[in-house]
Amino acid sequence: MPKEGSTSITVPREFADRVASYVNEGSGAVNSVPQAISQAWSDYEFRNLETRGPKPVRIGNKMIGHDQPIFVIAEIGINHNGEIETAKTMIDLAVEKGCDAVKFQKRTLDVIYTKEFMDGPRKTPWGTTNREEREQLEFGEEEYQEIDRYCKEKGIMWFASPWDEASVDFLEKFDVPCYKIASASLTDRNLLKKIKSTGKPIIFSIGMTNMEKVVEAMKILGSENTVLLHCTATYPSKDSELDINVIHTLRKHFDCPIGFSCHAPGIWPAIVAMATGACVIEKHITLGRSMFGWDHAASIEPKALGDIARVAKRIPIMLGNYGKRVHDSEIPIIDDLRRVDDL
Repeated sequence: MPKEGSTSITVPREFADRVASYVNEGSGAVNSVPQAISQAWSDYEFRNLETRGPKPVRIGNKMIGHDQPIFVIAEIGINHNGEIETAKTMIDLAVEKGCDAVKFQKRTLDVIYTKEFMDGPRKTPWGTTNREEREQLEFGEEEYQEIDRYCKEKGIMWFASPWDEASVDFLEKFDVPCYKIASASLTDRNLLKKIKSTGKPIIFSIGMTNMEKVVEAMKILGSENTVLLHCTATYPSKDSELDINVIHTLRKHFDCPIGFSCHAPGIWPAIVAMATGACVIEKHITLGRSMFGWDHAASIEPKALGDIARVAKRIPIMLGNYGKRVHDSEIPIIDDLRRVDDL
């Protein structure tokens, strides 16, 4: 008799032997025949789920969605090294290369970091402690007023990832078109609720976490007006850490646009992600990867940014339609090259 909550099924002996062999000789991923069959069926069901077709999210004057042009974010972050003129040069670069938006980071330092960390030693061009470095890298109201003015003059959107609730209030002064939630903030329930309460669209990176925590965070944020970015939060990321196929998984699980926040060097990971279905690409940018700072080594330089922005415009065109068809331009070639046509 089957145990309570179970039932018995009849399967071919060959199949049962194959499953048992897998369990006995496998890597320990499953420890019983019923578990192996259950997992295989779950995988089968998932592979046959339909990819979601969520409605686009409007951010400023742009629509983000899988039937829209790919949205390219130039992540300036703290790569301005605390210099407003450097930040403006990077904004110019993003405009010149055809990006849709630039992004910064905003922190209330003594909320985000402990006193022990801030007072800890760190040899930098700006001093010998973490505090001296972090205070140099953190823009205040005067700098953000200039960023706001300059981006409007140049015709490009800007927004930021607030790392604490006070930073949300700070950014609200500038009526930013959306908020970015950094991977490090994914588990900060109060911050998620604070950002949600603004009513602004949300772009949400999901590095450093598993699917269960993403689901919990999405219960707070909701799919409406949210864009998820697959991300691996290593700086720089190795090829083996990128797991770009997760984009397929997210498109099946969540009813919102899916993109990719890339910390890998070079342009190829972003190109592969776009071809896989990412409708947003976020890349850290720098004026030089050898510059001193936290994120420069994981960033791309001007030429690579231009390459990504150009490819982002071409990939949706190249992917084209799902139906196989004969293009008008092929018809003359049929007459030239097809010797026999008896089908």
